[in-house]
Amino acid sequence: MSDTPFGFGLPPEEPDDGDEGKKKDQQSGGGQGPANPFGFGGLPGAGGFGGPGADNPFAAMFGSLNPTDLGAAFQQLGQMLSYEGGPVNWDMAKQIARQTVSQGTADGTKDASVGPAERTAVQEAVRLADLWLDDATSLPSGAGSAVAWSRAEWVEATLPAWQELVDPVAERVGTAMGDVLPEEMQAMAGPLIGMMRSMGGAMFGTQIGQAVGVLAGEVVGSTDIGLPLGPVGKAALLPINIETFGKDLSVPQEEVRLYLALREAAHQRLFAHVPWLRSHLFGAVDGYARGIKVDTAKLEDVVGQFDPQNPEQLQDALQQGMFQPEDTPEQKAALARLETALALVEGWVDAVVHAAAKPRLSSADALRETLRRRRASGGPAEQTFATLIGLELRPRRLRDASRLWASLTDARGVDGRDALWHHPDMLPTASDLDDPDGFVHREQIDFSELDKMLGEAASGSTGKPDLRKDDKDDDKGDGAE
Repeated sequence: MSDTPFGFGLPPEEPDDGDEGKKKDQQSGGGQGPANPFGFGGLPGAGGFGGPGADNPFAAMFGSLNPTDLGAAFQQLGQMLSYEGGPVNWDMAKQIARQTVSQGTADGTKDASVGPAERTAVQEAVRLADLWLDDATSLPSGAGSAVAWSRAEWVEATLPAWQELVDPVAERVGTAMGDVLPEEMQAMAGPLIGMMRSMGGAMFGTQIGQAVGVLAGEVVGSTDIGLPLGPVGKAALLPINIETFGKDLSVPQEEVRLYLALREAAHQRLFAHVPWLRSHLFGAVDGYARGIKVDTAKLEDVVGQFDPQNPEQLQDALQQGMFQPEDTPEQKAALARLETALALVEGWVDAVVHAAAKPRLSSADALRETLRRRRASGGPAEQTFATLIGLELRPRRLRDASRLWASLTDARGVDGRDALWHHPDMLPTASDLDDPDGFVHREQIDFSELDKMLGEAASGSTGKPDLRKDDKDDDKGDGAE
């Protein structure tokens, strides 16, 4: 678990202009930590995210606003307190994410609409990537279409998936808030609990929106974190982020785009033709989240001392950690299942893309290493999971999984390797990732022969009289058990 298991406060960005940047950062509250718990620095007239009064969100709202801005601030505060939806205020999350995107990234790159030339380039790259992947995997194309997204379009398209991922974690906190008081007191404290839940939903929404908005400035496609965040069957790339990604690589932009298209198209094949995989991954996240134990003693203290005029204390308590360590065998097993499943997906994509790109792109090795370093140093996948659900993907698992899939290809061929995706029980386990060679060379059942026998049985004839020569009553092959 991360130090901030909710993780909804992103780490402050390093200033890029020396001491002046540090002074500016100190003046603005610096990042999205406890100094600005609600992110109200982004309200109209409050000086962007941070600014005068950022240490006190209400001072930022009311301290120096003209009447027009004051009305907007009251409106947003009213929306926060009147929220009665689920554990996360997703309308606020979307609004904050869009605001974050509009501000641009730390390097000064602003979002922009995708032009016709960029859309055509992405479509051609995905089309060529799919042709190359035909030789590297037995799974057919999974991309019915290829699209080029701006950062804002990525936010819009992926928010439903983020909601499915984050709601189970946030639900644990919302439920605990209502459970910490004795039943006889809950009716009396109803308005207080309702206010806390509304503010909790707003806080989650604000922080998730900031995290997703920052991530939109880094990702290059819809599957960067190893999960299908976008619509089914739609391969998506972000041209503006691809340009930034390849700027200092000394690799032609066309090759960078094509390599990233290979990764996106490989993910799409896997998720399209392994029907149980999406629910398996999202179910693992949900199972992990539902096993989280909230520190009720700490939450009781927060509820008992909660002051509606000082709401930032709730945020401070959340950032200090409300979750107990996953010390139960069930929770440790849930975490291991989730980490292993994500590692297997990413490892398979890494192995398949390398097999497709190596004979055709001179920069294949360099691009592969760049992406691996990006992961090892805390790229989008690791940071996002650590931020939103307290899960850190270990690069060692990804490397082991990639080596295991490559070894399986050498030992069993492409068809034998990909056949392991037929059912989750056939996949390698966490212990198999510790001993890839042991799994590869372990005696395996010939599933292709079993599938053939079952298919022939279903059609009314096994075609194998030698297997049934002693079964005179079944010579018509109407039962093959």
